[in-house]
Amino acid sequence: MAMEIRQTGVFGAEITGVDLARLSDEEFGAIRQAFVDHGVVFFRDQDLTEDQHIAFARRWGQININRFFAAHPAYPEIALVVKEAAQKDNIGGGWHTDHSYDEVPALGSILLAREVPPSGGNTLFASMYAAYDALPDYLKREIEGVRAVHSAKHIFGTNVREELRNADTREGRFGNAAVADVLADVTHPIALVHPLSGRKAIYVNPAFTIGVVGRDEEAGRQLLAELYKHCVEGDFATEFVWAEGSMAFWDNRATWHYALNDYHGHRREMHRITLEGEPLS
Repeated sequence: MAMEIRQTGVFGAEITGVDLARLSDEEFGAIRQAFVDHGVVFFRDQDLTEDQHIAFARRWGQININRFFAAHPAYPEIALVVKEAAQKDNIGGGWHTDHSYDEVPALGSILLAREVPPSGGNTLFASMYAAYDALPDYLKREIEGVRAVHSAKHIFGTNVREELRNADTREGRFGNAAVADVLADVTHPIALVHPLSGRKAIYVNPAFTIGVVGRDEEAGRQLLAELYKHCVEGDFATEFVWAEGSMAFWDNRATWHYALNDYHGHRREMHRITLEGEPLS
């Protein structure tokens, strides 16, 4: 069966007819171009070992060893995204983009489903290319050349924000709070020029963005709230329905994602590998 690339919904592409453990250079090149063009690519029925998952990731670049997620006991390159049947809180249950708190944010994440609930547990992805393109002109002018502040402390640190203090994600699923406490806050452009596509995208997110450079707290909050409202209420999202062996590979510089927490009483285990990125402009 020949490889086929098909757009899914509003954005993203599902790629079929390919075995990621045995990719030719030609197939890899086509997948790379689809990733650049669509911002997120999806695969089905990938029977990959942990070594094959890592090998696929290494074809894209250097792997980022996650500092805060629990790691696979035998493969430190793989972060475990797990919710046990008895746990109430999931990981990633709100709109965000991974690693925006790093000085050089991650390129993207490659998430492979190992165990999924009988229903629920889908992930929403939103295109920040489309969100930027749909901004009113006055807001494009307002954010041009402006930078926002991103931080990990209030999510992963010792003094987390109030709604996370009693979350059971901190019971063996998140760690290294002391590392987050001393991680310096960073700034990135609100309207970035994507290093691969050259397109503009909105690069703030409700989880890790805490302010706007050059604005007081209230003015920064108001600008971010306006951007978030636009991104959430616009028609920029697609929903991916997981099955065992499904994989999503998203570009952190061009997308948001949201893991739905609607499968209480069932276990879900995902294996995530994150790739190092490059400075943003």
